[in-house]
Amino acid sequence: MKLGRSFFSLYFLIISIFIVFSWMLDEVWSSYLEQDIESYTGYKSMLFALSNYLEKHPNDEWEEIIAGAAEQWQMPLELMSEQEVNKVSHRNHDVISEENTHIYYDEDNVNIHHRIESASAVIVLGPVKMPTRPRAEALVRVVLLASLACLLFFWLRPLSRDLDLLRKSAVEFGKDSFDVVAPKARSNMTAPMFTAFNSMAGRIKRLIDAHKELSTAVAHELRTPLARSKFALQMLACTDDKTKQAKYCNAISQDICELEQLISEMLIYASFDNDKPELNFSQESLVEIVQHQVNNYQQFEQKISINNTIGECKVDVDRHFISRALNNYISNAIKYGNGEIDIAIVKSEDHCQIRVSDNGDGVCDDFKCTIFDAFSRGDASRNRETGGFGLGLAIVCRIMAWHGGSASVVDCENGGSCFILSWPMKHVMV
Repeated sequence: MKLGRSFFSLYFLIISIFIVFSWMLDEVWSSYLEQDIESYTGYKSMLFALSNYLEKHPNDEWEEIIAGAAEQWQMPLELMSEQEVNKVSHRNHDVISEENTHIYYDEDNVNIHHRIESASAVIVLGPVKMPTRPRAEALVRVVLLASLACLLFFWLRPLSRDLDLLRKSAVEFGKDSFDVVAPKARSNMTAPMFTAFNSMAGRIKRLIDAHKELSTAVAHELRTPLARSKFALQMLACTDDKTKQAKYCNAISQDICELEQLISEMLIYASFDNDKPELNFSQESLVEIVQHQVNNYQQFEQKISINNTIGECKVDVDRHFISRALNNYISNAIKYGNGEIDIAIVKSEDHCQIRVSDNGDGVCDDFKCTIFDAFSRGDASRNRETGGFGLGLAIVCRIMAWHGGSASVVDCENGGSCFILSWPMKHVMV
């Protein structure tokens, strides 16, 4: 409502300035023309020619000549003596004088006196209409300003409405309504602002949701080893059995190591969750990257096979981060599979893919939609025997987002899971 009043106040202020300025310009122009003797050149020329014509004829014919000229030109002309002219009062008139010509005007009428040099006589013209007031021009300006006012109104009103809606959306967002979305803009000028606002609001919402999720998950993850350590300390204080004491000390040591690992992974994830690092994209061979990662797991008993369908084709990639994402996939396949891992390098349209498949128990459908979320785990117990803290796949998802691609999981034909890394063959900045 306040913005609407501001719009109308600004609108009427602009239009009023235009109208007042036009009126003042008209008045100044008219006043200048009225006071300029050159504005009466037509009248002056006529009187000067008539004066020359009279001087070529006898004085007793002047009255008749003036009467004929007045009738022919349809103008109020008369011949007066200087004594008669001096008796006429012009107190309510403004006057312009130049040599033998005197112009008296008031409002829209003008009287012109032209003295004949060779005789004590004056040719009087008037009253006639003043030739200098630009009434038609002023009317045209008023029409143009009115048209401009209409154009300004229809141009500024959608802009005002959009800004009002954007303000309301910002106020609602500031009141913790993080689901608020600015409506579609009517004006092309404000559309980028609406898009930027919605993008900002969406990112802030994701960050806040992630922060809440992180806080909840961290509290749960920290509580479990702390509770175990507290219980072990209590039992340690209650026994003198050396064997039990060693058992409890070992349990406390394991819990401390678990806390260290949790903090380390949290710091890594936090660094990934902030701003995107500077990526070094280059043309790399995926076969070489995959083979290098497989060689790191030669000490394990799992059978790892590589199926390359793109040959020696090179793609745009940040080698360090893709290797990290692939390493996470392979380690999970070793952890949750049953000894057989297949890595396929394929091309799908303009995207390249690395697919890591295992022959484990697979991923249930309910868990597939959240498996890449931070601290998301398939088992609710979150015990130390079932692996990490659910941050590895969240990091993989972030890496693929930096590459303009995606991370996903599908079922395998052999019953296991197939985790997929997919990104454009040609790097596009995101």
